[in-house]
Amino acid sequence: MTSASGSVAERQHTVTVVGLGKVGLPLAVQFADAGWQVVGADVQADVVALVGRGEVPFPGERDLDRRLADVIARGRLTATIDTTEAVARSAVVVVVVPLIVDASARPDFTIIDAATAAVAAGVRPGTLVSYETTLPVGTTRTRLAPALAAGSGLGLGRELFVAMSPERVLTGRVFRDLAAYPKLVGGLDAESARRAESFYRSVLTFDDRPDLHRPNGVWAVGNTDAAELIKLAETTYRDVNIALANTFAVHAESLGIDYDVIAQAANSQPYSRLHATGVAVGGHCIPVYPQLYLAGDPQARLVQTAREVNLGMPAHVVAQLVAAMDAHRLDLSGSRVVVLGAAYRGGVKETAFSGVFPLVQLLHERGAVVTVHDPLFSDHELAAHGLVAHHLGDSCQGAIVQADHDQYAVLSKDDLPGVRAIVDGRGITPDVGWDGVARIVLGAPSKSTIIPRAGG
Repeated sequence: MTSASGSVAERQHTVTVVGLGKVGLPLAVQFADAGWQVVGADVQADVVALVGRGEVPFPGERDLDRRLADVIARGRLTATIDTTEAVARSAVVVVVVPLIVDASARPDFTIIDAATAAVAAGVRPGTLVSYETTLPVGTTRTRLAPALAAGSGLGLGRELFVAMSPERVLTGRVFRDLAAYPKLVGGLDAESARRAESFYRSVLTFDDRPDLHRPNGVWAVGNTDAAELIKLAETTYRDVNIALANTFAVHAESLGIDYDVIAQAANSQPYSRLHATGVAVGGHCIPVYPQLYLAGDPQARLVQTAREVNLGMPAHVVAQLVAAMDAHRLDLSGSRVVVLGAAYRGGVKETAFSGVFPLVQLLHERGAVVTVHDPLFSDHELAAHGLVAHHLGDSCQGAIVQADHDQYAVLSKDDLPGVRAIVDGRGITPDVGWDGVARIVLGAPSKSTIIPRAGG
């Protein structure tokens, strides 16, 4: 007779994915496609209901709608709000819930602590728990694994096995990235690592990568601390290098030099990989993970300085708009200014840490009347973020390009009647079509046109 927690045979082929967000749900589908019985657990009842019907609860993930509907129809994936019950009938648990930072940029463990408590209440002897959430170094070893042991009464490394295997994918292309990048695994102990490596080999296939120093696949990287540090290192690297690019771009502007010329020339040899510059660094990862790194290494001055540089770019761009409007004797106070792009990057319907928010705040502080345009968001959706919608064709005096949406590559002054000044913070707008408009392209003086100040 089968117990409420399922038979041993059933448990051996069942995995629970805790967190059905933009990474967790594609992972659950991937595992189901690989032959595992999958239970997706989430605290949001509406998300669980949609997934249970085979409907994707968020837009933009390539091929997820078709693949989700298929595994639901075949009975390979179910969804529940009862994490503990799901875990009780699973041999493997993969946790991929958010870890955010608070207003002081300190890690807020509330969500992952709650998920860990729910998992601990359900785990049975022999269960493997793998964390894919990006974490400060030492979190799995010193916080989460002890909480699992305390909540379950099971011995770590004997009855309960814990691993850290950070997700390394971008939303919108999760399935492609799962195959493209090695799957990193660190175990709390040798047996935990072995079990985690075996599980991930059973659910993932990998592209051939002759550029790598070893075959693409599941890579053992040592312990959980090493796995955590690798993920923070690869994402913090990007933030630091974007800050370096922004520093060079601002200096190049002051010299009348185009940053793109500098970067392309420097990158013509293999020891330089200068990044692109931009008005803001957004998304769930790059602005956040350096803060998680700093939580474990608070003396890392380079990382802290890079964050400060990138956080300062919206103020630099607003100052550029003031300079551009000055050519027409326009004061920012009382002027209608549109921020073009609510998304944190082009083509992605996501506002996490988007530059739109500091730009709008800074413009409001200067007395501007601010609206926001984004082709991916409805007026209602913008309003839900506290933003006032703008439609191309509405009048304005000033504009800032915040996101590099394809639509802005063909933008002209005809789309912004009355515009007198525009700052392109992404370098995407065409160089023509701006007659009579003071135009500044971030990091590109040769593409900028500051017309003589009206009246001399």
